[in-house]
Amino acid sequence: MSDLTPIQRRFLRGRGHALKPVIQIGQHGLSAAVLAETMRALADHELIKVRVQAADRDVRDALIAELAAGSGSTLVGRVGHVALLFRPAAGLTRYPLPESDQT
Repeated sequence: MSDLTPIQRRFLRGRGHALKPVIQIGQHGLSAAVLAETMRALADHELIKVRVQAADRDVRDALIAELAAGSGSTLVGRVGHVALLFRPAAGLTRYPLPESDQT
């Protein structure tokens, strides 16, 4: 997916605020099962929260980047151990993004 504009990121962060994490990456890291479940969750919900239990920030960033790349999603934002991922549906999307940076 292409990069999101700041307006689109803000829009998605607002929609994702109330969501609960649906994917948790634990001590065993990113496995094929976790990636498959992430892809299923993105197909169902388009916008999901992921919780990463790694203690080191660099490890968390690497796991989130690998998960986003493997699932074809875009990282909307990250706060601490929780990341927000977005992948729009092929058809009608639940989250129609604002078109431009105009306010």
